Amino acid sequence: MSQTIERHGVSQRRACRILSQPRGTQRYRPILRPDEDQLSQRIIDLACPYGRYGYRRIALMVNRSGLRVSGDRVERIWCREALQVPRRQRPRDRLWLNDGSCIRLRPEHQNQVWSYDFVTAWRHGGRPVRLLCIIDQYTREALAIGVERSIGAQVVIETLADVMLRRGIPNYIRSDNGPEFTAKALRV
Repeated sequence: MSQTIERHGVSQRRACRILSQPRGTQRYRPILRPDEDQLSQRIIDLACPYGRYGYRRIALMVNRSGLRVSGDRVERIWCREALQVPRRQRPRDRLWLNDGSCIRLRPEHQNQVWSYDFVTAWRHGGRPVRLLCIIDQYTREALAIGVERSIGAQVVIETLADVMLRRGIPNYIRSDNGPEFTAKALRV
């Protein structure tokens, strides 16, 4: 900034006053410490196997290993190296019955369990296209893929009926509880 200011004939003092910036921050030069690279590598080496640890716990581990360092310095290096603790994943909901037992039906043969869900893709113009995908859980075979701009409950029923005429009726059909599958016509 100071080189640009001098070229245009504005003093550094005046430019900093206009920008409401203290002159000390304009003149700041970072202090490069001789052990910076070693400390950065040590922090990265500890952060990799202990992925759920944050910078505070890593700072404790660095101090226990013999390098004396403050938590603020570890935090600064942590941010500079773009290290972060991954977000906790929500545990998956289970299929519980009223008596407390859990259903875990794994398909044992073809046409026992089918799954169907919607996938959205976008065309070149930015308009969405909906795909209704029906698969056999045992063979992982795609039984039908219906493509429309919008797919209603009636189209889902017709597609399922066509597949059932060709392949037979499955014992179970799985779907998520999305709004497209909660229509009364599908639940019958």
